[in-house]
Amino acid sequence: MAALGDQSPEEAMVALQTSTAQQQTHFQHRHRHWFPEGVPWVRYHGTYEDLNMNLIWPGKDPGVDSVGTISSALVTYAAIQALQPDLIINAGTAGGFKAKGASIGDIFIASDGAFHDRRIPIPVFDLYGVGLRKAFETPNLVKELNLKVAKLSTGDSLDMTPQDESSIIANDATVKDMEGAAVAYVADLLKVPAIFIKAVTDIVDGDKPTAEEFLQNLASVTAALDLAVEQVINFINGKCVSEL
Repeated sequence: MAALGDQSPEEAMVALQTSTAQQQTHFQHRHRHWFPEGVPWVRYHGTYEDLNMNLIWPGKDPGVDSVGTISSALVTYAAIQALQPDLIINAGTAGGFKAKGASIGDIFIASDGAFHDRRIPIPVFDLYGVGLRKAFETPNLVKELNLKVAKLSTGDSLDMTPQDESSIIANDATVKDMEGAAVAYVADLLKVPAIFIKAVTDIVDGDKPTAEEFLQNLASVTAALDLAVEQVINFINGKCVSEL
């Protein structure tokens, strides 16, 4: 296993919000029954160039994609404990805010993640509720791939209440998802570098209903996300973590 910052990241874990056939096969991952019986989580494992790749998907529970902070935190913890990865890539879709310059199909690297629906109006507990965590900084990756950098805000609902909106503004977020800050919390707790790639499917402060716009753009934006993840992995291959 590579030492962080000193050698190449031999063991990488890609934690996905959703999984497609292309994501399952493009890097020659193969399915293994690996997680405990009864959980919906799925692991694909294989090699790509010099990297050992583990693609982790929360699965379906029951019958729909297992989205949200609880499943993301659980599967991230279990995978880190078992795999001891050198790097985590959390890839998924997100809502974007046109007021912050986001457009449909934009790909962002998150600079940090925070929660917008854990409201605890007590001194000190309020900051705990926000749970701000910095993502692993990748200046060379951002420059080489010309990626946009933005703050990420996470909550367990697809829609946005007025209270959520106030918190998201306070978080200075450009993109909003349902997983990122939970993954960031676990990765920070266990001291594993994590980067977050988010593709915009819907404009939260736009004119269209969020669910309608999300479903309308999901296929095309997921394809763009696939390409972005491929480019990121190609860049990471052969480099030290400190070179990212």
